Amino acid sequence: MTTIAVLGAGKIGESLLSGLLKAGRAPSDLLFTERFPTRAEELTKTYGITHVEVADAVQRADVIVVAVKPQDIEPLLDEMAPNLPSGRLVVSLCAGLPTKLFERRLTEGTAVVRVMPNTPMLVGEAMSAVSGGAHASDADLALVEDLLGSVGKVARVPESQQDAVTALSGSGPAYFFYLVEAMIDAGILLGIPRATAADLIVQSAVGAAAMLREGGGHPVMLREAVTSPAGTTIAGIRELEKHGVRAALIDAIEAARDRSVELGKAHETDEPA
Repeated sequence: MTTIAVLGAGKIGESLLSGLLKAGRAPSDLLFTERFPTRAEELTKTYGITHVEVADAVQRADVIVVAVKPQDIEPLLDEMAPNLPSGRLVVSLCAGLPTKLFERRLTEGTAVVRVMPNTPMLVGEAMSAVSGGAHASDADLALVEDLLGSVGKVARVPESQQDAVTALSGSGPAYFFYLVEAMIDAGILLGIPRATAADLIVQSAVGAAAMLREGGGHPVMLREAVTSPAGTTIAGIRELEKHGVRAALIDAIEAARDRSVELGKAHETDEPA
């Protein structure tokens, strides 16, 4: 069995570990690193997975999953570099960081796969996009796709598209949460209790997503099916268009893409950002 080490057991790291266990991986095949002792103890107690230091993790594991925040990558690479044997597969879940950064800083020839997951990984419904670096083989990508398939859906994309993916699916859940929050507030304004408004909107969102995923048709067709002539829905849509909601969403996604590009450029040299 492949030994997998997750470096950084925050929400995404923990979600991946949990998903791998649910998919049938044995706790003995998994390792994790965590800076905070209390958090490490909690995870070991919950999942039965061994907590190790970074040097030990990269030496013992066949696959090293890097799940730290982009701003924490430099000190982590400093710990990894002198201890990483050749032949290991490094999987980056760090937003905005290109595979070239890892290839430059780690053992020459290291296979690196870049992944953009999202927070629905917490409930086994992630959308993850994977891209291979210069030394990653199809077998490496297939292995990563299999691992991530335990916590959601996976798509393979060119690395040149990863910044756009980050803006769309990586940040996407936040946009949906923002819209749901606004709709709940609207329900309260109209006199509906918060709990009831939340139930109404959340279930509507779940149902609408299920219709999209199960092949109910193009979003335009689904929207038109709800939009009767001179009805309530078209009155609401007119206001959305009047206030430029469509344009605002496009601008928001472009801004997120630009920020992802900036995060990568901050690490284009060996000097810490």
